[in-house]
Amino acid sequence: MPTHQWILFVAAGVLLNLTPGPDVFFIIAHAARRGVRAGVVAALGISAGCCVHVLAAAVGVSALVAASATAFDVLKWLGAIYLVYVGVRMLIAGLGGSGSSGARGAADTQVALTTVFRRGFLTNVLNPKVALFFLAFVPQFIAPGSAHAPAMFLALGLLFTFNSTLVNTGWACAAAWAARRAGAMQRAMRWLDGVAGSLFIGFGVKLALTDAPARL
Repeated sequence: MPTHQWILFVAAGVLLNLTPGPDVFFIIAHAARRGVRAGVVAALGISAGCCVHVLAAAVGVSALVAASATAFDVLKWLGAIYLVYVGVRMLIAGLGGSGSSGARGAADTQVALTTVFRRGFLTNVLNPKVALFFLAFVPQFIAPGSAHAPAMFLALGLLFTFNSTLVNTGWACAAAWAARRAGAMQRAMRWLDGVAGSLFIGFGVKLALTDAPARL
């Protein structure tokens, strides 16, 4: 692939990753409430989910999901249910009791990073729209009839994921910095959880109402 194509691919990927969506809000919520480390771990979990989509697309599984209304619907409903579940948990945390800020802060920091990683991973991997995105976006940068199309797809997909990890880490750092500048007030953090939770419920409902590509 010519150099200018690589540059265009990277630039387009960065711009796409700067657009807020479920993944970005998930990272921001964790970074603002629990610090940069939690935000970065959330970003890594999401990147791991992207790697699954890239590998699936490279071997044709994502194409099968895109072509099969049943497969798409199964994955769609799993993703929608999980997004609503995450949203409800955030909303409950945001509307939770008024316990002492110190106790609530300690509870926040004790949330296992492995749990944050797992939630980020599931948020991404259960979203069929991510699979469809890779199928629609990456092939545009592969020459038709290329003898190494699967390998090229895999390389470009992993490059996109690497770049998205850098951008998402930036989101985590920015959110944690903003929280510190604001004094990390517990009321503000609960408000953030409430807003993020409502957004996740909205994302889940929107995903549930999405039609399979075959029916569009």
